[in-house]
Amino acid sequence: MTSPADGPSPDRLREVAQAAHRAFSLLPASPDDMASPSAGRSAARRLHADPDTVERDLVKLVLTIVELLRQLMERQALHRVDEGNLTEDQEERLGLTLMLLHDRMTELCDRYGLTLEDLNLDLGPLGTLLPPP
Repeated sequence: MTSPADGPSPDRLREVAQAAHRAFSLLPASPDDMASPSAGRSAARRLHADPDTVERDLVKLVLTIVELLRQLMERQALHRVDEGNLTEDQEERLGLTLMLLHDRMTELCDRYGLTLEDLNLDLGPLGTLLPPP
């Protein structure tokens, strides 16, 4: 890991620049690029999404949401176990279910060339979306 004084790595900067480029390519460059309804230009024609990365980016977004929910469920489950509200069988089933869900998330990430760390979106001044493991 790098300290804040070291700054982000070149790979991280490249990744952020590419993500920003993809995001800004979806926006019109100037008010002149905005077509009036009578011009017949649809919004779909103004989008400049890269067809090679659309599927992967969408999968990354969906998996990020699923991972966030998985982590929330895991924390809730641990809270219930700590409170002693579950039987031993319920704890065993809950643990097995969470392990299987984690394994399936890892498989899906592998399928699309992602890691679980890739799903942790940087929210700028707010920090990262997901807490550290």
